[in-house]
Amino acid sequence: MSHDPRTVSPSTYAVTAGRPPRTIGAAVNPPIVLSSTYVSEREPRPGDLMYARADTETWGPFEEALAGLEGSRHPALVFGSGMAAIAAALSLIPHGGRLVMPRHAYQVALGYARDLAERSQVELTHVDIDDTPAVVAALGGDRPASMLWIESPTNPMLEVADIPALTAAAHAAGALVAVDNTFATPLVQRPLEHGVDVVVHSVTKYLAGHSDVVLGAALADDDDLHTRLHAYRTTHGAIAGPFEVWLALRGLRTLALRVERAQASAAELAHRLSTHPAVLEVRHPSLPDDPGHARAAAQMDGFGSIIGVRPRGGADAADAVVSALRLWVPATSLGGVESSLERRRRFATESPTVPEDLLRLSVGIEHVDDLWADLDAALRSAVPID
Repeated sequence: MSHDPRTVSPSTYAVTAGRPPRTIGAAVNPPIVLSSTYVSEREPRPGDLMYARADTETWGPFEEALAGLEGSRHPALVFGSGMAAIAAALSLIPHGGRLVMPRHAYQVALGYARDLAERSQVELTHVDIDDTPAVVAALGGDRPASMLWIESPTNPMLEVADIPALTAAAHAAGALVAVDNTFATPLVQRPLEHGVDVVVHSVTKYLAGHSDVVLGAALADDDDLHTRLHAYRTTHGAIAGPFEVWLALRGLRTLALRVERAQASAAELAHRLSTHPAVLEVRHPSLPDDPGHARAAAQMDGFGSIIGVRPRGGADAADAVVSALRLWVPATSLGGVESSLERRRRFATESPTVPEDLLRLSVGIEHVDDLWADLDAALRSAVPID
């Protein structure tokens, strides 16, 4: 039992969605059903459970909850990883089509797009996603785009795309639009409301929120696109385990609290970092002078909890900051309750236009003053200040 997502706030819906019927003696949480197959002796009908590669009752509550938060008519489709969901969305590009994609995006998604270009003769065009006229121009031409891929804010540069304008332009060119909404979460940004065709998430990050599961999800409001994504998941076996999905639903219950706390702390830390003598540059859309500030304020319900920081002294200083921290966790991934960071160009596969010294900070739910004390001490230790 869950409330209609149109009648309650998203934070309330995240708590109530996907609950079992309210009857005396019933559990308040949906059960974990561990079965690979189901009793079936007649011709299958829509909604029948037959085999757990196609559907399970343990996926349903999470898929219902995420769909309500994103505003989709169809249930979300949970996948075994964020990359599995991304691969499913990119499978909608026809053989020989053209993909327009941000220059700065999740590095594994960029790698998959390059692989897709090689084996499916897909033409790949990279753009600065925050440069709206340039993106619009890239959608047309002699070979119009088949899909526009959007990250907003981008990973790891935090550029903010004009999602409504780009979606309209892409549709005018005959292209589908897919948005990776991992950084923002549906509490901060709901791309389907702007006409986007497909939304994907790395559920591993904020939705599950505790750095203990690897999952993904994809949503489409259109009947045909939803059917094609579901078929991809089933035939490619890109499925999730029931226990992991149950944990993700449990994490979703506290999403609003975690996002609220992390966003507030990130904005405060970005403000303090912007005047720190050891810092060369800070990127966070909450800062009034950030290039994405006005756009984020117009189309988002917050500014996210990822910060980009470039300390003075280059890559060596950035590495020294990471080594000097004691509370922040040096780790990849993001969106957990713990605050973490990494120097992104330590990966050879990261976009070459990402600065060598860029630190990507994922702000968790610890007390902001404790996070600041650790960060300030590490910066002063790593960067000599006159």
